[in-house]
Amino acid sequence: MQPKTITGFSKLSKLGKIKWLVENFFKDPENVMHELKSYWLDNQEHQELLDGISENTISNYPLPLGVVPNFVLNGKTYCVPMVTEESSVVAAASSAAKYWMERGGIQAVIINNLKIGHVHFYWTGSPERFGELFELLKPKLLEESRGLMESMLKRGGGLKSLTWKSFTGREPGLYQLFAEFDTRDSMGANFINTVLEQFSSTLQEFFKSDPALDGDEREIDVIMAILSNYTPDCLVRTWVECPIADLGDFPGRMDALTFAERFYHAVRIAQVDPYRACTHNKGIFNGIDSVALATGNDFRSIEACGHTYAARTGKYQSLSHCAIDQGMFRFWMELPLAVGTVGGLTSLHPIAKRSLEMLENPGAGDLMMIIAATGLIQNFAALRSLVTTGIQQGHMKMHLNNILTQTGASPEEKESAAAYFLDKTVSVNSVKLYLESIRKSG
Repeated sequence: MQPKTITGFSKLSKLGKIKWLVENFFKDPENVMHELKSYWLDNQEHQELLDGISENTISNYPLPLGVVPNFVLNGKTYCVPMVTEESSVVAAASSAAKYWMERGGIQAVIINNLKIGHVHFYWTGSPERFGELFELLKPKLLEESRGLMESMLKRGGGLKSLTWKSFTGREPGLYQLFAEFDTRDSMGANFINTVLEQFSSTLQEFFKSDPALDGDEREIDVIMAILSNYTPDCLVRTWVECPIADLGDFPGRMDALTFAERFYHAVRIAQVDPYRACTHNKGIFNGIDSVALATGNDFRSIEACGHTYAARTGKYQSLSHCAIDQGMFRFWMELPLAVGTVGGLTSLHPIAKRSLEMLENPGAGDLMMIIAATGLIQNFAALRSLVTTGIQQGHMKMHLNNILTQTGASPEEKESAAAYFLDKTVSVNSVKLYLESIRKSG
């Protein structure tokens, strides 16, 4: 039996990596190798580009790219790209976008666009003493980082504030430099981290050599310099509203006022119960993540930031809100959302570039609003189903084709099943029983 450990794996060619992998971890190595190679792109230039994005690449992992038409935001009509593997997400967003298109569209506004970075360090002096030293240190930090920010400053961005914090009450000796940046249309991670590392060098040199310090005061231990994915001042607000009477009628002869009240209570439940809030916010990120992926943005940092923001009061709760007031229905959300439209994967991945072109090449602020608005209408669609027909009816109908594919249904059987389940509940078992029945009768 061949060993399952290896030295120098990263130095193997792509074919060499696959050969070692399939021979050690698969029962049918020849077929697995053929399958992995079948997902390589015919366009060699594009394939080499994808191979260079990550490490130890052996193949591609395709996900469907869908679109949401009729997406009216701030009076402008978009067709929004979404990358997701979950059934019903794109359909739900499309339905909700059309619904609100007929009721004035979606609105959004940027509240702020600042991103944050820190230098964390340990020092034995008092906060009062560090406050005195910071007045001497700050001009040096600004001067020695100025060259790194020249290009960003020309675009209207750069460092917007630089302060400090003491955590000595919770962790002896722990201090932090706290920096806020405007990175314009780029995500700015590399820019921010480069500036922060310069701050770190300046900080250490200052404590080593400045005549204002002596003795033990010179002892400083810089632990790390890194941006934060929590950006509460990179904030976007998005909302929909209309007279309650204009909401229309809903399944089960539910009138508009009843729907509005049930919808309001569904949001309130997510504000008081963290178990529900988690699922509620996951639905919001179904929309947000899908557009972030399509446009080459980091959905993991976006989610981490959003969930942190949802817990900013000390209790995890809904990101979205609802109000019924003087005959008006209003549904809205504020959340931090740091994205970029230039640099990184947004400028590298061919589909990300096409997705941004589809959106008419928005700046970072416009993309913030588009992504947030997609999360809001995704949430609206889910809550609309929950308080009317229930979530499973629509979701499982969308899932029907996946179930049929997994059970090996023929095209004729899929067509027959689609007609049969139009007015019936879909489940894996019910689909299997139906297929068995038509196969026996056939």
